[in-house]
Amino acid sequence: MISAPFLVSAAKTRYHSQALPPVPLSLKIIMKIIHTSDWHLGQHFMGKTRQAEHQAFLSWLVATVVEHNADAILVAGDIFDTGSPPSYARELYNHFIVALQKTGTKLILLGGNHDSVATLSESKSLLAQLNTTVIAGVSDELAEQVLVLEQKDGTPGAIICAIPFIRPRDVQQSLAGQTAEEKQLSLQDGIFKHYQTLYQLALAKRDEYAQDHLPIIATGHLTTVGASASESVREIYVGALEAFPTSAFPPADYIALGHIHRPQKVGGFEHIRYCGSPIPLSFDEAKQTKEVLLITLNHTGLQTITPLPVPRFQELTTLRGNLAELEMAINEITAKHTVWLEVLVSQDDYLSDLPSRIQAMIGDKAIEVLRIRKERNTAASWQPGHTETLAELSPADVFSQRIASEELEPSLQKQLEGLYTQIVSGLQEAKP
Repeated sequence: MISAPFLVSAAKTRYHSQALPPVPLSLKIIMKIIHTSDWHLGQHFMGKTRQAEHQAFLSWLVATVVEHNADAILVAGDIFDTGSPPSYARELYNHFIVALQKTGTKLILLGGNHDSVATLSESKSLLAQLNTTVIAGVSDELAEQVLVLEQKDGTPGAIICAIPFIRPRDVQQSLAGQTAEEKQLSLQDGIFKHYQTLYQLALAKRDEYAQDHLPIIATGHLTTVGASASESVREIYVGALEAFPTSAFPPADYIALGHIHRPQKVGGFEHIRYCGSPIPLSFDEAKQTKEVLLITLNHTGLQTITPLPVPRFQELTTLRGNLAELEMAINEITAKHTVWLEVLVSQDDYLSDLPSRIQAMIGDKAIEVLRIRKERNTAASWQPGHTETLAELSPADVFSQRIASEELEPSLQKQLEGLYTQIVSGLQEAKP
């Protein structure tokens, strides 16, 4: 957390204003924003729903807003897991918005690569009446993406360059004969110009106000140079853009990013942050501390960034070893609530009855095995009789394993994966 000695004075003023002299404007916190992203409501995880976890998280988030008296929540993309979320996910979304509206806290929702622009946009006019702004995709009128964010008392607190996931067609034109490298540079340049244009609009908007400074926040849903991903994060610019350079961001006071599920600052910059997903979306995220970020700003800019750890609502655990080691590890698990378990078997992975052997070790413990993997074969190509079932795989996993079974050049394999991603994305957007 960035050091801010003025917080003590501000806190005393809030609770003992009659006993202390007025705090100068330069010391006042004028904005509190909670940065979150990558909820993936409706995720289907190896045959399991995440409904209870998401319900618990959203209830916790409303309580956290009240506890910290936040002026706004900023959700940096991937609100839903698919473009056509199940009805219970939409219900969670709607109930959360209604509950948050009662607190007086503003909600800014940005579309991610998993979100359908049409799905998010369908209710934006209605949600605007509930203190909620939805920016589902890049607007035809870019000024619509520059928002003045007010404090709960109605005074301007910050300006937001509200940038959702940018699709290639939003910022670049395909030209015949372009090489892959030229397309990559064209896309990077298009995204760069989009950020710079919105930042200039934000500066012009700030000049309309009498305050000497309103902090500017930019958002994004993309991969940046140096960001560390996990197995649940899919490439979103396959074959075109691997990572957007941090040097290309405008000099905003804070840059709120989504898409990467592990919380982290980027490139050593305190003000460029991924908040990460609020629940583990894959087993390799199970050991991460999930969090949202409480951002405070005043007229001099960014003041503090405080991670607020999200409680773990469902335990995920990975065990690795031979059968003897696995049995010892399973015996050490004590849990009041069911643990979802991934098992990586080594040395004994040739045995055909691994599931029954592992289940016998578990007995009546509160453990549910979601996946058993033969560790030496985790990189093996898909073949009939593979130990994984379709319930354990996403469509992208099936496609990747299928083309991995062919002896293809890496560049061709990546190109095919990119075409697959584009086709699926187009189909999702085409759904009514």
